[in-house]
Amino acid sequence: MKKECIAMLLAGGQGSRLYVLTGDMAKPAVPFGGKYRIIDFPLSNCSNSGIDTVGVLTQYRPLELNSYIGSGQPWDLDGSTGGVHILPPYMGSSGGTWYKGTANAIYQNIGFIDLYDPEYVVILSGDHIYKMDYSDMVRRHKEAGAACTISVMEVPWAEAPRFGIMSVDGEDMITEFAEKPKEPKSNLASMGIYVFSWQTLRRYLTEDEADPHSDNDFGKNVIPAMLQSGERMAAYRFAGYWKDVGTLESLWDANMDMLSPESGLDLLDEAWPIYARSVNAPPAFLADTARVTHSAINRGSVFLGTVENSVISPGVTVGEGARVSYSVVLPGTVIESGAVVEYAILGEGCRIGANAQVGCAPQGADPDTWGLTVLAPGCPVADGRTIPAGTMLDRSGEEVTK
Repeated sequence: MKKECIAMLLAGGQGSRLYVLTGDMAKPAVPFGGKYRIIDFPLSNCSNSGIDTVGVLTQYRPLELNSYIGSGQPWDLDGSTGGVHILPPYMGSSGGTWYKGTANAIYQNIGFIDLYDPEYVVILSGDHIYKMDYSDMVRRHKEAGAACTISVMEVPWAEAPRFGIMSVDGEDMITEFAEKPKEPKSNLASMGIYVFSWQTLRRYLTEDEADPHSDNDFGKNVIPAMLQSGERMAAYRFAGYWKDVGTLESLWDANMDMLSPESGLDLLDEAWPIYARSVNAPPAFLADTARVTHSAINRGSVFLGTVENSVISPGVTVGEGARVSYSVVLPGTVIESGAVVEYAILGEGCRIGANAQVGCAPQGADPDTWGLTVLAPGCPVADGRTIPAGTMLDRSGEEVTK
């Protein structure tokens, strides 16, 4: 069945910079904002943009991600003429390999894309928090007569070396592209979101695969090759909220941004809803002793203590006399009476013992050693134990180094 445009969502990354949070799951499956997972954002963007066919390329620890996506029903991506498709690496008659890079992952799924014979393919990453109408980007691609359109945004000059950086002419057509340059010529950064004319991309993917020296990566190989060959390459400027949540600090920042309307991350916008698989649990219970301020709380949670400036996932218990501040608490965690949790990310199913102290506020702490305190899913903290700021614990409660 022919489609004008389909999306391919790269969701196979290990998320090594999230350390203990991704020990048992792919990065796009990590909970976010209380009731979401990171992958809810690109899937919702596709649904809201009118893209009804999405291939999700999985690889690392895919079980939880596959189970969460299911048939695609929460995002209205369960139609009989498209829908969402999980695409893991596979063995064929001539063998097979793990996905070697972003471009190789798409190359290995040329057969899937050809089933829909699309004019355009949107390539997305599974680790960004943002709301974007991809149809506007496709429109820019058509009007520019481009072979490739790259979504870009201006970043602080000091951060530019972390990104693929674009130079453009007066019509925002790309004239130069440098992947993570030490001395950037521009602060126009690639967001890792691309629109390609499929037949052109198909040719470049095939050529890239045939090059034994290639890293099989869009930023390092395919895009520079297209630019060098004189293909028309357009920039699409994006001005909304966008954050790559590939590090513990950026994941915490984005959760805190959700609590601040001035950040631009509005998840209550009915015109552009972010869909998620719903939690089947009773409403949150707040006892007379509870005090919850400037926080996001969710169904199935029980509050007897104090929560401030925090994001609390479903099924969390905060005991009497306990206090949680400036923290992200993932589903099923129990914080016993009298415990204090500050500036921390607690993985799913942690148990914080009575009167324990996890993390601390920056004020009064040693600025050289202060940092977020992060606990792996299922981590136990004994009664009365103190976990210093900047510490990371594994599933058994042992300290690990970043």
